[in-house]
Parts: sequence; C-alpha cells; structure tokens
Amino acid sequence: MPTLRHMIVNLLLVLLGALPLGVQANEAIWQALEEGGLVMLMRHALAPGIGDPPGFERGRCETQRNLSEEGRAQARAIGEAFRERDIPIGAVYASRWCRALDTAELMELGDVEPAPWLDSFFRGRGDRDVITQAAREQIVAWEKSGNMLLVTHQVNISALAGRGVGSGEMVVVRPAADGLEVVGRLDVRAP
Repeated sequence: MPTLRHMIVNLLLVLLGALPLGVQANEAIWQALEEGGLVMLMRHALAPGIGDPPGFERGRCETQRNLSEEGRAQARAIGEAFRERDIPIGAVYASRWCRALDTAELMELGDVEPAPWLDSFFRGRGDRDVITQAAREQIVAWEKSGNMLLVTHQVNISALAGRGVGSGEMVVVRPAADGLEVVGRLDVRAP
C-alpha cells in the first residue's frame, strides 16, 4: 500500500503538472481500486499473433496461441504491482483459453475460476451476444468489498466497455444497475 508520503509527493507532482497524464490516470485508478467494489477487465498478457492457429482446441494448449516468455514475465509483474499496493481481490475469473488462464495464474492474486462467459468469440469461436450478456450480468451482480479480476480477450473487452486495450492492460469498471460505468484504463506497465 502506498505510504502517505508517496501519495503526497504524487499529489504535488500532479498539481504541478510534473507527472505525465498516463501516470496521473493510473494513480487515480489505483486509488479507486484500493477502495474495492470494482471490476477489472484485463486482456491476457502478451501472446504474439492474432487469433488461434488452425486445429485449435480449447483445453489443449499446444494447439493455441500462448503467452511468450515476455508475456509470462508481464503477468508476474502485474500481479506483483497489485500485491505491492495491497489491492483487495475478491475473485479471479479467466477465459478458458490457455493464455488467459496462464495470465491469471501467473499473477498469483487468488484462485482462478475458468469462466465460459469470458471465452473469446473472435472469428466465430462463440456467440458474441450470449457471451457478452452473460459477462455483463456477472459484472452487474458484483457487490463484494474486494475487486473482481476478469482475464479475457480484446474482443470481449471491446464489446463490454466500448474500448480496447493492449496485452496486459485493463479497463476498470464500476457495476451499475443499468450496466457498467467505465472508471478508467489501467496500464501497469506505465512508470
């Protein structure tokens, strides 16, 4: 958890305009996450390529596009950043694709539950509307004190939040009665 001194220094830097906007935005998101009750829509860590190769089978990682060594290190570093800030995590769900499950497990933020409602629907792999509606229902129902981490895919995040993210980035949302409210974007890779 950031110390009072750390928070005061960052506040002064923000007020003086000395921190870049991305860092300022990240600090605001980190502070919101410390309070809990939010949902993080995270794109799996770096897995070079697009989609999955011919012969893809869910449950057989050797047939899928998987995390690179850089992606594995990225997932571990993101988890470490959450632990350093003592961000409360109430639940961790991941798409059943190996790159999403591996990302969530390498972050070491809690038990990972595979969730079909986070599976990719890229290139007709699943029903976009059904998957998006099921995920939205899970998000709206979140009322715990900790935060919920959902490790999924670019297409899913775009369908839910109306914006995309890079590998390992997140869109943080607040559950609302009429859907979800985007709180902001979190890029743990930012300084």
